[in-house]
Amino acid sequence: MYKPVYTEKIDELQLRVFPTREKMGKSAAYDVANCMLNLLQSKDSIRMVFAAAPSQSEFLYALTQIKEIPWERVQVFHMDEYVGLEADAPQRFSNFLRRNLFDIVHPGKINLIMPDKEHPETECERYTKLLEEEPIDMVCLGIGENGHIAFNDPPVADFMDQKKVKIVELDQMCRQQQVNDGCFPGIEYIPTHAVTLTIPAMMSAQYLFTMVPGINKKEAVKNTLKGEISTKCPASILRTHTNCILYVDSDSAPLY
Repeated sequence: MYKPVYTEKIDELQLRVFPTREKMGKSAAYDVANCMLNLLQSKDSIRMVFAAAPSQSEFLYALTQIKEIPWERVQVFHMDEYVGLEADAPQRFSNFLRRNLFDIVHPGKINLIMPDKEHPETECERYTKLLEEEPIDMVCLGIGENGHIAFNDPPVADFMDQKKVKIVELDQMCRQQQVNDGCFPGIEYIPTHAVTLTIPAMMSAQYLFTMVPGINKKEAVKNTLKGEISTKCPASILRTHTNCILYVDSDSAPLY
């Protein structure tokens, strides 16, 4: 597989820089697949959480092309979902993952976040119970322009959160990113609230694979790697995880 053009260990985190988004995505998919296969040598099944965003597209496509993965032994989750969108809305993260991964590889069990507009807290309780059934083995995530992971924006991020799933109000920069990514025609179309896995829920996984390409993510990557470990940049907490790899391309890499 493609070799990174630059690597560095920053605290516990492993940084890998690739010249293009495509090479970044393929390399990340190769590493994720190897991790899955290694875990499945000693486990009957594994549990994985996936992010849904255009930044994950190259990675997800490459992952679907690896035929050796026994997806029937994989239980999948996703990390966040808007409150208020119709079930068939293309912007729903569950639908993004169906189109780009789940309907292609057919995991053994798919656990979708499906919040009711009137009572989303009920979905938080249901999804928490699913997550608590067994430990999460792997999380495949991104980083937002404001440094968020999942929908843990700086105003609501909590490194010591007692909850695994919660309702959050999305900040302005987070909502604008959805417009920048082409997911919505304008910020007025974007829901103001979402259900998200919390930071401790994601950090509890044994392995974290973080894919962050694109010029719009350059500042967030810089803050993640070089700033203080603080909820001012929620992704900075990744530097404390002993099995976390950050994949970036030449556009998002602050050192390249």
